[in-house]
Amino acid sequence: MDETTTSNSSDDVEKTTPDENQDPPSASRQTAEDDPNIVGWNGPDDPENPMNWPARRKWINIALMSLLTIISPIPTSANTAPKGSSMFAPGVAKIMVEFNSTSSLLATFVVSIYFIGYAFGPLVFAPLSEIYGRVYIYHGGNLAFVLVCVGAALSDSMGMLLAFRFLMGVFGSAPTTVGVGSIIDVVDLEWRGRAVSIWAMGPLLGPCVGPVVGGYVVQYIAWRWVYWILAIMGGVLGAIGLLLMRETYAPTLLERKARQLRKETGNQSLRTKMDTRSHKLIKLAIIRPIKFLLKTPMVTVIALYVGIAYGILNLLIATFSFVYADQYNFSEGTLGLSFLPAGIGMMIGVVSFGNLADYLVKRAQKDQEPGTAYRPEVKLTPWATMPVGLFFCAGMFVYGWTTEKQVHWIVPMLAVAVLSFGLMGATMSLQNYQIDSYPAYASSGSAAITLFRSLVGGLLPLSGLRMYDSLGLGWGNTILGFIALSLIPSHSLVSIWRASKEEVYA
Repeated sequence: MDETTTSNSSDDVEKTTPDENQDPPSASRQTAEDDPNIVGWNGPDDPENPMNWPARRKWINIALMSLLTIISPIPTSANTAPKGSSMFAPGVAKIMVEFNSTSSLLATFVVSIYFIGYAFGPLVFAPLSEIYGRVYIYHGGNLAFVLVCVGAALSDSMGMLLAFRFLMGVFGSAPTTVGVGSIIDVVDLEWRGRAVSIWAMGPLLGPCVGPVVGGYVVQYIAWRWVYWILAIMGGVLGAIGLLLMRETYAPTLLERKARQLRKETGNQSLRTKMDTRSHKLIKLAIIRPIKFLLKTPMVTVIALYVGIAYGILNLLIATFSFVYADQYNFSEGTLGLSFLPAGIGMMIGVVSFGNLADYLVKRAQKDQEPGTAYRPEVKLTPWATMPVGLFFCAGMFVYGWTTEKQVHWIVPMLAVAVLSFGLMGATMSLQNYQIDSYPAYASSGSAAITLFRSLVGGLLPLSGLRMYDSLGLGWGNTILGFIALSLIPSHSLVSIWRASKEEVYA
């Protein structure tokens, strides 16, 4: 992204974003032509600009980012089943015995507290990444995650374990939070969907592998080894990242360049267009995710859809432990395999809709008039978003009634794969739209969505399982299916809101 491109991108955001989500005009916003002390790239082809990196270097960076995100979602999958179908959840019963507790609510809270930390971590890491750069967040968050995993493994009381699991959620959210922003730093618009889908393999593989590994670890070794394994994985991947990962955030790289030039020339007036030393800029960055969520209707609608959709999925998966163990007689070890259909469906969805997003962008660029600005609405085309929303709903109905009637276990598993595919298609189109609408603040926008998604996803199973006790799996999942059906118009609401917003803020 050269200097001219950066300026144009900033202008576009300011035209389509409410004032409260923007940095105030200042001297740091002047162009190089207005102020010779502004430090920028050495022309549009500067090799130090991450947008000009060789393709191999870009994809190595994206692959490393994805690897770092594999670990943190593993404990989040613990939220889905307090009885035992994730890397941590299989050990809940043994933990309660070891710490002399019989409270079922506390047992559920031990699992869900990770999600609470995972909800609030992005509110810190996203804005910090837009001030100090991405690579510090990756390395610092991963190191802290490893340390608190060790603390959890050594816990000698329930309070100690709760505290460390909360901190695991906070620091575990770091690599996932800044991943999208890192992709925007290096990937052109027409390839962004594919890049996001490759990166998303990490967060999706974690919850798939975690339950399978966790079931056998708890069954044959001990629950503390869940945390030792996470710490070892984090240490190995963190070491690889330290060796190979590079900073991608252009303002941070330019600030380093300006610092070096100030040292070499003695000219202390040299600075970048977005001077990250500004205290006001730091304050605005910290509060930006909350403002996005509360004052930007488009982000609010997307957060509601994504949060409720993932909450429904988590509540459904929370039934796996008693459905597959009690009705289908799965062992403690093989119970973790029931997570695989959800992961497979999501991975197929993320690859399919990542490539679809790129196709829609390229087609729109080909058809649009010369000089016409790109409109993110092309990623919300009804012929793509409506069917996947229906897949999500249909999968809920089929899973509910096939488990209610105890049909062969392969049928509800296939239903989960279908609904997971639909969920990923519906939510990914909205999140890609949000990224393209606010590219300068992609991490903050994603943090706002993650906050709501994690809170709903973490807290809904605490009370939602009582619904199944009262209504059964058939009618319980039917209600959830109709709730999912009511969310489908969200895609149209988002497009309508953006059109009306542009009339006001353009």
